[in-house]
Amino acid sequence: MPRRLSRRPAHIAMIGVPMVSHVLPGLEIIRELVARGHRVTYANDPATAGLIEPTGAELVAYESTLPFRDNIWPEDPIAASALFLDDAMAVLPQLHAAYDDDPADLYLYDIGAYVARALAEAQGRPIVQLSPTYVAWGSYQEDVGAYLAQLPGADALEARFKEWLAGSGATTLDVAEFSGRPPRAIATVARAMQPHADTVDPERIDFVGPCLGDRALRESWTRPTGAEKVLLVSLGSAYTVQPEFYRRCVAAFGDLPGWHVVLQIGKHVDRAELGDVPGNVEVRSWAPQLAVLEQADAFVTHAGMGSSGEGLFAGVPMIAVPQGAEQPMNADRLVELGVARRIDTEAATADALRAALLELVSDPEVARRSAALRAGARAEGGAARAADLIEAEL
Repeated sequence: MPRRLSRRPAHIAMIGVPMVSHVLPGLEIIRELVARGHRVTYANDPATAGLIEPTGAELVAYESTLPFRDNIWPEDPIAASALFLDDAMAVLPQLHAAYDDDPADLYLYDIGAYVARALAEAQGRPIVQLSPTYVAWGSYQEDVGAYLAQLPGADALEARFKEWLAGSGATTLDVAEFSGRPPRAIATVARAMQPHADTVDPERIDFVGPCLGDRALRESWTRPTGAEKVLLVSLGSAYTVQPEFYRRCVAAFGDLPGWHVVLQIGKHVDRAELGDVPGNVEVRSWAPQLAVLEQADAFVTHAGMGSSGEGLFAGVPMIAVPQGAEQPMNADRLVELGVARRIDTEAATADALRAALLELVSDPEVARRSAALRAGARAEGGAARAADLIEAEL
């Protein structure tokens, strides 16, 4: 279907963070907006240029302080939040330098780039959050916010945040409101993954499902001749330094009759660390995930929101091995949906992994639920609907 050209081309600016798991979910929206005739600029660290520029957007480079190069993130949520605040402090002057003389008609921003809200409010411009994960539900502050507020260091972090906000040019000065309650948001996740979805404010937030466009067609992977079933194993982009886990996967799925295994190990693990690898295991530093999933029969995943959504979109059963952040919650949600088994890393022995795989693919109810959720995810509208919603805010 040909793309609809916008009646009023505009300058739309996306403000992102240099984390692949945050950049990928919105790229097809950016591509769609460009195809509709908008001028789209995308502010991010130059390290993301290879992802952004093929969409047709113009990269506006800023220097990020986030630890995205080595992907070593603190486990403590307060320490992690402090990293994003430090980044906002460093990035805001760079954004003003880029956009004060060339303001956007509308700003889009990633949840980690809330610095964009300070810029947009200072310029009096509309802003829409693109959330690659679940959004705050009705009782989020009571369920999660109150817990985080009690952690060591939370008071000091909030005081720093308030001080920065006061001098940032923002007009929203309440920290929880500023960082956690966007005036308008589009969630690029399957609604089925959203906790307490019935309490999410429909006036502010829309779910458009995974925005994958024709990415699977642009990526390339060929199912080997003779492969009766295909399994993809990937821990995403941020939790890849797991050689022991990969060895367990080789032991679990290597030489499993009829199965071809695509094992993504990331760029920081040497294949030699895996030992002897059977011929049915295809080891890659990076795999075209969606292209593989469209032909796969099962998926071992860290249960990041992007990967969870792609698994639902492809309709494949999953073994969820959460590593951090919101992934344990995602893993539990996939189990609740009836399409996954959760195995934590320390319990992910070769025997446990193999047993979970064989159980999942032989269960007709899992197949039925996977098919139903696949249909639901594909009906949510994706990138085209997201672009419609963004244009409505101009």
